[in-house]
Amino acid sequence: MVRHSRQLRNRGAVFGALLVIGLPAAVGTILLAAYIAHADLPPTPFPPENPPTEEKRLLGKILFWDEQLSTDNTVSCGTCHLPERAGADPRIAVHPGLDGLTPSPDDKFGSPGVISCDPDQNFIPSDLFSLARQVTDRSANSMINAAYAPVLFWDGRASGTFIDPHSGQVRIAAGGALESQAVAPPTNSVEMAHAERDWGQITRKLERVRPLALAVDLPPDVAAALASGPAYPQLFAAAFGDDAITAERIAMALATYQRSLISDQSPWDRFDAGDASALTAAQVRGLNVFRQQRCDACHTPPLFTNNTFRNIGLRPIAEDPGRQAVTGLPGDAGRFKVPGLRNAALRVRFMHNGQFGSLQQVMAFYARAPGTVQFPQNIDPLIPAIILPPQAAADVVDFIANGLLDPRVANGEFPFDRPRLRSELPPNPARIGNGVSGSGGRTPVLIALSPPNLGNRDFQIGITNADAGRTAYVAISVAGPINGRLVDPEIFAGPFTLQGDAASGYATYRWPIPDNAALNGRRLFMQWLVEDQAAPGGLARTPVARLDLFCGLGDCPDACRADMTGSSDPGDARYGRPDGVVDAPDFFYYLDRFAAGDLLLADLTASSDPADPMYGVPDGRIDAADFFYYLDLFEAGCL
Repeated sequence: MVRHSRQLRNRGAVFGALLVIGLPAAVGTILLAAYIAHADLPPTPFPPENPPTEEKRLLGKILFWDEQLSTDNTVSCGTCHLPERAGADPRIAVHPGLDGLTPSPDDKFGSPGVISCDPDQNFIPSDLFSLARQVTDRSANSMINAAYAPVLFWDGRASGTFIDPHSGQVRIAAGGALESQAVAPPTNSVEMAHAERDWGQITRKLERVRPLALAVDLPPDVAAALASGPAYPQLFAAAFGDDAITAERIAMALATYQRSLISDQSPWDRFDAGDASALTAAQVRGLNVFRQQRCDACHTPPLFTNNTFRNIGLRPIAEDPGRQAVTGLPGDAGRFKVPGLRNAALRVRFMHNGQFGSLQQVMAFYARAPGTVQFPQNIDPLIPAIILPPQAAADVVDFIANGLLDPRVANGEFPFDRPRLRSELPPNPARIGNGVSGSGGRTPVLIALSPPNLGNRDFQIGITNADAGRTAYVAISVAGPINGRLVDPEIFAGPFTLQGDAASGYATYRWPIPDNAALNGRRLFMQWLVEDQAAPGGLARTPVARLDLFCGLGDCPDACRADMTGSSDPGDARYGRPDGVVDAPDFFYYLDRFAAGDLLLADLTASSDPADPMYGVPDGRIDAADFFYYLDLFEAGCL
């Protein structure tokens, strides 16, 4: 009762303010009634099957921003959902739409995902994007305030009943839309995954990678949680009681984090609580028009969405059936979820297909401005033309853009803070030079996106735009290119026969990078070579890829160079991973690397004389000095 009385008093103050700034009393009365009907944001709903804990929230935040959750280590959940962009994606990527052509009227503006890969993680062209990053066919929806939605995604396919994707059992009976949504992207072959990726592959990967190894500039809460260097099993144990990593637990952690992302500190919230000065006069006029034009019928305060599905006639239903694809109901044809308007000014694209680039364009669509097309099939009767004078339209935009803006979201302040992603840093691998053209004047194209962090078993480097059927190699060198070419490389990987059709030949070289701290900071160069008599010297070449190997988050552990493996069995997950002990498996592992000519692991020294300044300095060659140097290391053991 006390809180309700305070709300009435506050809203009475707002009512007085409306009259002071010149709004008619009748209008003010209508608005006051609306304010009383819409209280502040309710408490964040948590399903009883997934109660909140701080350890679970932190794990979810770490997982949300970890690019290692994707197949190629280039996409995290947060890559497409940046808080400072209202939880959406600022990158503009074009999907060609139903006709497969661009530019054309049915183009969509979605999020870049991963390059298409087969189940063995080899690049394979997709129908629409060939060997470029694929693009989603809808724009990214916001995770901010998503906790209040009964179903999620533009079409509502993530239901409130959460089913464990591994067991097929219902884990949350109701209120689990965030959990249902969380398990979709990691196995989606456009967004984050290779073909046929399953949760067993995902959980096994998390068991061995360093949490957030690719990120920098961690938020304080995440930095504190990772300060002692815990692995993911330890983080799961803290959150769930034991160290098992499962799809269900990943979903619950991600959902718990997202339920902390509640935006409720905009000027409108202060105005609604009784601060008559929180909104400017123009913004209050905009709010008035917003109410008068029934915008709030769908964009209902305090969330500024009612989480229903509407067809506003944006595009023909044939291009995207929307909600109907989930329910099968004819009445749902072309309907999409009503987005919330909070923090909308931070977005760079609007609508489910990203069709508009500004709030002004959205207003013009609803006003049916000249040149605007609306498609009437199954259009919602609540979508009339909204004809506004220029000043009124500007006031509505001002109210939405500024009156609903939470400064914590805009400034990336807790809980909307985040790390900087690897994809936001200078490219590594970096491309050097332009390559050497071959038949038809075509220069083979380098595909190099995977970060070369130590322990990355999914590192890939690819080639395309060369004649299918030709033989190709990957040249690997510790010396940089001369005039765009690797001269006398130490290693040739291959041969590879280029797959594909005609001039679109392609191949993939996969290199599991050893998880050995002694390699931190080493620089390598890679270049694809294609046998082609039409090319100078009989070899067409891609540009060169420069790789700077790195440990990842935090400092590398002290390297014991004799410690090379935890197992002598290549099928063991510990194979090739130092375990802190120098024993027989390490010696035989080095012998294998020495015999294989492994430039990274077998090249240890330029001299066998301890008095020589080059003793212990790799020289790009593998010879007897390296073998005897390793013997010295092996005898010394780990200090």
